[in-house]
Amino acid sequence: MSTVEKLEKGVLVRLEAEEAALVRALMEQLLELLGEGPDKGGELAALGITEQAAKPEDPVLARLFPDAYREDGEAAGEFRRYTEMGLRDGKREAATTVLESLGDLRRATAEGVTVELDEERVQTWLRALNDVRLALGTRLDISEEWYEEAARLDPRDPRTAMFAAYDWLTMLQESLVRAIW
Repeated sequence: MSTVEKLEKGVLVRLEAEEAALVRALMEQLLELLGEGPDKGGELAALGITEQAAKPEDPVLARLFPDAYREDGEAAGEFRRYTEMGLRDGKREAATTVLESLGDLRRATAEGVTVELDEERVQTWLRALNDVRLALGTRLDISEEWYEEAARLDPRDPRTAMFAAYDWLTMLQESLVRAIW
């Protein structure tokens, strides 16, 4: 079972090998989902502005990059045009930081993986874990009653593992928050 321990300037995260492998797999999937995003070509791309920006059709991407102005499609499009590239880059950087922190899992010991995070990296981990939880929650259609729904699932239902991962990520995220407070 994972543990999070407060240090003088950061936290020590201990993950079992399977937990570290799960975090790695989820971060890799998040990076794949994020992709490159809106066109990076054009004169304004160097400034982080895309020529064309539209609300993503994928519900997970729409959740990760929601419209800023729900009642005004034109204003939402303009806002997205100026912000989505930077937001997408930030999400990619956070997921990459988690992957780099985990290192090469082939070198994990029987006890698992231990990662020391300074306060800045803890914040980065929290952002990346939140993005993964949002993605899983959207795919699972998480609601207020999700615990009850998960409890009723047949253990062979493929969603069972996803609900368990969501629950574990929630616990890990909460442990990190408590450690830095």
